[in-house]
Amino acid sequence: MEKKKISVGILFGGKSAEHEVSLQSAKNVIDAIDKEKYDPVLIGIDKSGKWLLNESSDVLLNIDNPKLIKLDQSSDSVALIPQSKGRISNFSHKGAHKSIDVIFPILHGPFGEDGTIQGLLKLADIPFVGAGVLASAIGMDKEIMKRLFRDANIPIANFIVIRTEENLPRYEDVIKEMGSPLFIKPANLGSSVGVHKVNRKIDFKIAIEDAFQYDTKILIEEYVNGREIECSVLGSAHPIASVPGEVITHHDFYSYEAKYIDEKGAVLQIPADLSVDTVKKIKELAIASFKTLSCDGMARVDFFLRNEDDAIVNEINTIPGFTSISMYPKLWAASGISYTDLIDRLIQLAFERYEREQKLQTSYILE
Repeated sequence: MEKKKISVGILFGGKSAEHEVSLQSAKNVIDAIDKEKYDPVLIGIDKSGKWLLNESSDVLLNIDNPKLIKLDQSSDSVALIPQSKGRISNFSHKGAHKSIDVIFPILHGPFGEDGTIQGLLKLADIPFVGAGVLASAIGMDKEIMKRLFRDANIPIANFIVIRTEENLPRYEDVIKEMGSPLFIKPANLGSSVGVHKVNRKIDFKIAIEDAFQYDTKILIEEYVNGREIECSVLGSAHPIASVPGEVITHHDFYSYEAKYIDEKGAVLQIPADLSVDTVKKIKELAIASFKTLSCDGMARVDFFLRNEDDAIVNEINTIPGFTSISMYPKLWAASGISYTDLIDRLIQLAFERYEREQKLQTSYILE
């Protein structure tokens, strides 16, 4: 008798400025997943938040062009049923349901990487890959993330937070405190969307206005003149770290265009040319960052490296990119774990966490 395949709901797209990045990530996960073991179910979320079910990769249009890639809107509209252990209701075909064993969210940014989807999946009582509600929300909010890192004695760059455009600090006061240039970015976004490197007073307010288009809270950060190093983390209670890699950008900084549009925007050096001691330090800090935020499954930790051994944590990504040029899978490949095996391990970690949580008591009765 043929063994039943595990049904994996691949959840991608999303109501986020990182929508197109997610589509690219999904394409690569779909291509790499072991189809002898897993039955991928493609669930795309459009920019309005509607869930769309498609039985084939045709759900992605212009799949080979990162500038034009988009979701096929003609797919069936569906919803995940709460407390159903993974049942998907199809609005297009009344009464039709599909059951899913585990969800692999490949959603970047708000409404996907910030704990919202994770909360929904917990309510639906279904295993899912990656961090839970708390770690996702903290990892997405750069202010809270940095405060927790600082409290855990993990080195970070200096920063200030602005919550309204009505009370902006003076440019002169900011550079007196943090120097020049500065980085200005939304607190809850990734992929360098809305991020600006500011060298002049004339650009200061423009950068702030743009960042506020994407979030109600923004950060002004100290510029760290150092190499950009990234390290992947995998696991649960006893996570492991990959070999570090280096991003060598040909742009002014590692912008959205350099990451996803310009094929020659950056060079990824894997493994990074680092001393044995520095590699050890990077790995230890990556795992410490992962544990500090109570992460699970996967994360990529980004660093700035000054003077060969002065490592500063920039941020953590609880749903790192899985595009063809993304560091997370590439670093694991260089560490001896193939793309296909990596997906398998992440799915197994999702089942293991779910089983642990199912053993917890949910009621208390006095005898």
